[in-house]
Amino acid sequence: MAEFICRLGTPAGEVVTRTIEAPGVNEARVRLEREGFRVFNVTPPKTTGVTALTRLGGRGGQPKVKASDFLLFNQQLAALVRAGIPILQAISMLRKRAASARLRAVLGEVEDQIRGGSALSQAFAAQGSIFPRIYTASILAGERSGALDEVLLRYVTYMRRNVALRRKIRGALAYPLFLLFASGLMVTFLTVYVVPRMSDLFSGFGTELPIVTQIVLGLSHWLSSNVIWFGPLFIGGGVALFLWSRTAAGRLIVDAFLLRIPLAGNLVIQLSIAQATRSLATLLAGGITLVESWEIAAESITNRELRRRSSAILPMIREGRTFTESLEFAHWVPMLAIDMVGIGERSGSLREMLDEVAVFYDAESEVRLEQLTTTLEPAILVVMGGIVVTILLAIYLPIIQSISGGAGVTGHH
Repeated sequence: MAEFICRLGTPAGEVVTRTIEAPGVNEARVRLEREGFRVFNVTPPKTTGVTALTRLGGRGGQPKVKASDFLLFNQQLAALVRAGIPILQAISMLRKRAASARLRAVLGEVEDQIRGGSALSQAFAAQGSIFPRIYTASILAGERSGALDEVLLRYVTYMRRNVALRRKIRGALAYPLFLLFASGLMVTFLTVYVVPRMSDLFSGFGTELPIVTQIVLGLSHWLSSNVIWFGPLFIGGGVALFLWSRTAAGRLIVDAFLLRIPLAGNLVIQLSIAQATRSLATLLAGGITLVESWEIAAESITNRELRRRSSAILPMIREGRTFTESLEFAHWVPMLAIDMVGIGERSGSLREMLDEVAVFYDAESEVRLEQLTTTLEPAILVVMGGIVVTILLAIYLPIIQSISGGAGVTGHH
């Protein structure tokens, strides 16, 4: 099925933008009209032109606009709008100054859309999935409220937190991954290169080798003799596993498995609740209804298993259930978060409380991430150190045994 960008009128009189999947334009239009929407425009997916996806809401395999470039663009756009510069002129100025060629091409299409009479939100939405839905929805809310500069600044703050969090995760996991890679190389070198060359020396001892040496020598000979087909098989298997993990079924299984890993599972849940509540607070602050805000914010939950569990939340909100009650049926949101959301919903300060939830779980995820890395590093060292010690023992035990045997013979004479 293809993905279509639809500009709709709701029964409540609001103008919204939605993305739906349908076999064709007519099918998408009929489905939306059955749901009670007034369909203003259905934009088919682009097959030519710029189809680059941002890292914030894109899919793999397509050219991407860097998050840092997109963040800088929004900072500058907010400043120009606040200074009273017309939208078309602001977009034109930023397109010429953009350092990224991909971003310049995207802004060129946005500029053409605006020249053709489209609103800024329509121009961004017409680019398909290049811009995340939370961004286009926020722009639309800013246009409706007349506070576009405030909406842009709020989105800039939202982006800064997301970018900073990703940098922290990459920085925290960089050393354990490097340690694992370096240890793996060292073990491979000892097993494939050093041990086979020591076996010639061991054969001249004329004594029975220790069990650990026999095991290591057998494994080393097997790897050395089969490295021609084992290497390509290992690489091919890794590629096949990676491609499978990119499919819908594979991604769901992998994400469900991640939730069962100690420490890592709790970290994924905390990151997801922080991201979802921050997205929801950003959308509510722009004046978007809770129903549409959650529909968009749910897309920020990157773990497919958690998103599947959250599928019942939106229908319950539409049925008139409270947001707090709907969250309980997801069966993954922490009780503390549900209690905080409940307090905010009952007191009429839901948006402010959602911000507090996001900040709280940001801090919790940082602590959990530190615990994960401090556990990974010694675990990797212990496991790899044990393997290296075993290999070294396999090498030195026959030598020590031979020296001890030779000394005993000399002493007897």
